[in-house]
Amino acid sequence: MTTTTNDVTGGVDTHRDTHHAAALDAVGQLLGTREFPAGPAGYRQLLAWLESFGTVTRIGVEGTGCYGAGLTRFLRRQHLRVLEVNRPDRRSRRRRGKSDPLDAESAARRALAGEDRVEPKDTTTIVEAIRVLRIARNGAVKSRTAAYNQLKDLVLTAPEDLRETLRGKTLPRVATESARLRPDTTRLADPTHATKLALRSIAARIAALNSEVAALDKELRQLVTRAAPRTLSLLGVGPDHAAQLLITAGANPDRLHSEAAFAALCAASPIPASSGKTTRHRLNRAGGDRDANRALYMIIVTRLRYCPDTQAYIKRRMTEGLTKPEAIRCVKRYVARQAYHAIRAELAAANPLDAP
Repeated sequence: MTTTTNDVTGGVDTHRDTHHAAALDAVGQLLGTREFPAGPAGYRQLLAWLESFGTVTRIGVEGTGCYGAGLTRFLRRQHLRVLEVNRPDRRSRRRRGKSDPLDAESAARRALAGEDRVEPKDTTTIVEAIRVLRIARNGAVKSRTAAYNQLKDLVLTAPEDLRETLRGKTLPRVATESARLRPDTTRLADPTHATKLALRSIAARIAALNSEVAALDKELRQLVTRAAPRTLSLLGVGPDHAAQLLITAGANPDRLHSEAAFAALCAASPIPASSGKTTRHRLNRAGGDRDANRALYMIIVTRLRYCPDTQAYIKRRMTEGLTKPEAIRCVKRYVARQAYHAIRAELAAANPLDAP
């Protein structure tokens, strides 16, 4: 069969140093595959190669939020339609094998067939700025927790006189007092002085991490207030919760086709789990962002403390036969619906930052 159209669908298998591309015509015939360097020059070469076959209508890219982030930004600046495609499943790989050309061809075929219609997240807006700052903030918090754990372990094994001085106090208080210790560096062979130096070193690390977390929290609070004032106005939603929900949604509102889709993104879409005379639903653990689900849960914890309507709803559902976790899942779905409408309105009205 001869095709009379020059429409081309591309597919890209992305890696750190190279990207492998494949091109299909309108009826799915493979036009060619080729490897390109991962960088601005390679992006231009890849696009020029695809356009040599005809008019590029869509490009399926694997890893748009990782190795393919730079390529995705470049292609979107060229006003091309980019689709985020999933990596081939294990059954397909067992049948056809695994190689970069095969993965690129698979990405192109999925894009052509419409199997993956997910628009990749826009990484040129304030939401991306919030995401990268939260990565730094969360890393500092984890490092601080590790430092506190080390401090606790050292106190437990410290020489008796030093241990009696610090035991029974909160970890922040232990860190404060450890920062005041003055070990004799000429006697570090003595475990007491070595322990004092170790405690003071960890205390200094905790103080630095506290300053880092506080500075990042200040900047994040300003960015989230600017990007999501409606979401922040919802009961129980703090800056950290709003930031996570924004990151999960992405900066481009066209990704959110419905509030049900957003609930699924937040791992808050209950699925039937009934059998015989038992009728119930459970959480869909197969997909969704667990961090967003945790944000929804913490919002509900706040509402259970301060919101009479939420308290009454939980009690009513429990009298109907639901367990408390099942009732909380119902509230999660409601909160996801509220957040969806707030976020979509904010994203639709937002002015994207200039792409770098």
